[in-house]
Amino acid sequence: MTIINPESAGKERTQLSKGIVLAIRELAKQSEPGPESKDMAAFIAVALVKIAEGIDISVAAWEKRGYWVKADRFRMEWLWAGMYGDKMKAAVLADDWAGVAVTMIQVAQKLGKVEVPAGHRLGKPWVGAWKTLSSSK
Repeated sequence: MTIINPESAGKERTQLSKGIVLAIRELAKQSEPGPESKDMAAFIAVALVKIAEGIDISVAAWEKRGYWVKADRFRMEWLWAGMYGDKMKAAVLADDWAGVAVTMIQVAQKLGKVEVPAGHRLGKPWVGAWKTLSSSK
């Protein structure tokens, strides 16, 4: 019997969302792309893909109980994460900073309600993300 803990996927989604918002804020402050900018953009791409992968885990419990409409609504609500994750990944790997900027704005609009307090304890979750992304081509 497989045990699915939907709470962990939800917690991870919340943490990743906050990390993405923080990375977008910091990336927006950059005057021109450098190594840290690449890390931030790569983190956004990787985090969005990870969020998209966690959606099915989150809805599995609902589907087991027959809450199909709720599960489908949730999937539709988060459908954008995988699409923007792929767009961001392609833009970062192609060094297309205009594409990164456009996708970053679209993601920021989707995550507009996510709040990251000034005294957050997230650190810099994007450190090393470029290495991870470029090695997973």
